[in-house]
Amino acid sequence: MVQRKKTEKNGNGANLGFEEKLWLAADKMRSHMDSAEYKHVVLGLIFLKYISDAYLEKRKELIMLEASTGADPNDPNEYLAENIFIVPKEAWWSELNRQAKTPAIGTLIDDAMTAIENKNISLKGVLPKDYGRASLDKQRLGELVDLISGIGLGDKE
Repeated sequence: MVQRKKTEKNGNGANLGFEEKLWLAADKMRSHMDSAEYKHVVLGLIFLKYISDAYLEKRKELIMLEASTGADPNDPNEYLAENIFIVPKEAWWSELNRQAKTPAIGTLIDDAMTAIENKNISLKGVLPKDYGRASLDKQRLGELVDLISGIGLGDKE
């Protein structure tokens, strides 16, 4: 068994607080695919979770401010002004996590990535969209979605 050193916070952002979950994510996929491949699976999901968390945090804030300031949670400019990507409802992490145990999870993630690219021109053609491929075990992918769900990645975190 490989023993990992605990990282100390050294002021450079090296200790993110979810390193152990990243190791678990890697362990979940390691025995089923090459590391050069599983890192793209894991990192794509982490990016998706991050932009979803950031978007929903801002959306919640805008909803709270809507009556008093006229903020509009449905106006894309409210998000773009703070460099937050637009995340359509079908790509919200909560929606994907709710369906993580279904055999269609790979296709749902691919569709979420496409929907995000369609709403954010700067991401066009950049996001991975191969989660639905036959060689990717959907049960493990669903377990990975569950695991990443426990990581807080929004702006507050």
